Amino acid sequence: MQTRTALSLIALAALTACATQPMRAPFNQADLPAAVQVPAGNKVALEHAAAGDVNYQCRAKKDMAGQFEWVFVGPDAGLKDRSGNIVGKYYGPPATWEANDGSKVTATQVAVSPNGTGNLALQLTKANPATGMGMMQGVTFIQRVATVGGAAPSAACSKANEGANQLVRYTADYIYYKAM
Repeated sequence: MQTRTALSLIALAALTACATQPMRAPFNQADLPAAVQVPAGNKVALEHAAAGDVNYQCRAKKDMAGQFEWVFVGPDAGLKDRSGNIVGKYYGPPATWEANDGSKVTATQVAVSPNGTGNLALQLTKANPATGMGMMQGVTFIQRVATVGGAAPSAACSKANEGANQLVRYTADYIYYKAM
């Protein structure tokens, strides 16, 4: 048990360290799978590093009596700019990126692409019109890239723990695009 706890603390420290480092520069989506690339006519406007938790809940599988699964409930993460300054938060549902300047944007998932065992998938979302004046105004698409952690728990999910919630740490970069 102590070894498991120690390994968990080491993993958590590694995730936190990643979130405190500035993101790589400049971002180039050419190395991403085609499914999550932003359509032509849009350019990078903002880049944020996120660190936080994804909440999962153990629920019965729909139309599959006696079977259970961890279901994505929503994220809760802080957003930092390239200098490490806290500039907002990411939460949901619905998926919402809110800047400290009061502007915020929600988005709808367009596509995902796997990003390795234990990591959230890479993701492309189409932004809805932003509310509030500020940095989120005019955002057209948001990509989630460089994900570490955040995948559904590996812990058992059964009738015995139905309704239980589990938080899973993750880090990712969010790249925001605006029309050219």
